[in-house]
Amino acid sequence: MSETSRPTVYIETYGCQMNVADSELMYGTLAAHGYEAVDVPDGADVILVNTCAIRDHAEQRVIGRLGELRRFMKPSTIVGVTGCMAQRLGPQLLAEKKTKHVSLVVGPDGYRALPQLLDGARGGERGIFTTFDLEEHYEDVTPRRADPVKAWIPVQRGCDYRCTYCIVPYTRGSERSRQLHDVVREVREVVESGRTEVVLLGQTVNSYNDGTHDFADLLRAVGGVDGVGRVRYTSPHPNDFSERVIEAHASVPAVCEHIHLPMQSGSTRVLKRMLRRYSRGEFLACVDRLRAAIPGLALTTDIIVGFPGETDDDFRETLSAVETAEFADAFTFKFSPREGTPATRMPESETVPDDVAGERLETLIHAVRSRSRERNLQLLGTRVEVLIERVARDGALLMGRTRDWKTVLVPGDAALVNSYHTVELTGTTGGTFTGTMVATGARTTTIPLAVIG
Repeated sequence: MSETSRPTVYIETYGCQMNVADSELMYGTLAAHGYEAVDVPDGADVILVNTCAIRDHAEQRVIGRLGELRRFMKPSTIVGVTGCMAQRLGPQLLAEKKTKHVSLVVGPDGYRALPQLLDGARGGERGIFTTFDLEEHYEDVTPRRADPVKAWIPVQRGCDYRCTYCIVPYTRGSERSRQLHDVVREVREVVESGRTEVVLLGQTVNSYNDGTHDFADLLRAVGGVDGVGRVRYTSPHPNDFSERVIEAHASVPAVCEHIHLPMQSGSTRVLKRMLRRYSRGEFLACVDRLRAAIPGLALTTDIIVGFPGETDDDFRETLSAVETAEFADAFTFKFSPREGTPATRMPESETVPDDVAGERLETLIHAVRSRSRERNLQLLGTRVEVLIERVARDGALLMGRTRDWKTVLVPGDAALVNSYHTVELTGTTGGTFTGTMVATGARTTTIPLAVIG
């Protein structure tokens, strides 16, 4: 125990924003049972590693990290693995020689049981909780939020789409949505804490439906909360952009002009094998509808190369779609087979050699970055609204974001974090801008965009 007699807990988070939100829930759950959060693992009474299972590389990284964390342990330290990898592997994690120091394995629906499992671990028990609970939304848990500027707010858990490459339905269960009034209550609490940006989270977030309200209703309700300056959401599915949802995004002032819209491939043939449920043409038609309704919209995306059976012609279709969609940026990956997904049962003869997939990835990254740089150079000299999020890594500048998700570095004091400013863009490295705050019309207080216009 710590000198204060309160047990300390350190949580290390890997993966997506949903995992970040889950770590905040775990901290909140344990704080309510007398635990004290610490920022480093050295000597912590409890060390939890919150994991991702999307790609094999992510899991291998966690296995390696669990070994490294042993040097921070006291004889009484309890180590646990939580999240998607814990859900996927379950008892296997406790059986591995490399992870014999792990006492707990807890999936995304088991965080409420953590205090009891930790009590058991102190008595020598090794605990597992990987049962799905389709009613669990942790409504009575107050998250311990790490970000002083924005709040990650899960509005939906699980996924029903069953893409052939994706492990998420097997690690997070079926799709279920929170009640709209519960989400709005949490947003109000966030605003009262001094934060003005909220990010709504779901595996296919725009398919949100609580039985009475759809995602359009949710955007209007959240955007209408007094004090909310910016609303973002991730990740939507192209098939769930109804006209109601698009109209709500376009008409609610707080909803930002940015959408992360996963494409995965620009080839209809590959998309069909991925079971994405749309064609190349349907995806690009969705892009056109969004751009027509939302002036100044920036789109980012996810793209996989090397999916089983992907040909050179399929890859050229992806490059062509990138050009047509004019993505501001893209998260790009080589296909990673996940045990238990349908993609692993495709014929071995259709496996794309790793060197071929690697070459395609390099070509794709170059295509995305070169077009992005061209567009960004055209923005130099323009003025944009920037929300200062933190001190930059070099410690000399501040890092902020525009409404359309561009990263901007500006000079200034740390006291300006969590404030809005008008900034003139003066330079770009291709992906990041530098800028100067404009004295006339600068917004140096944290107030709603609906008020400042």
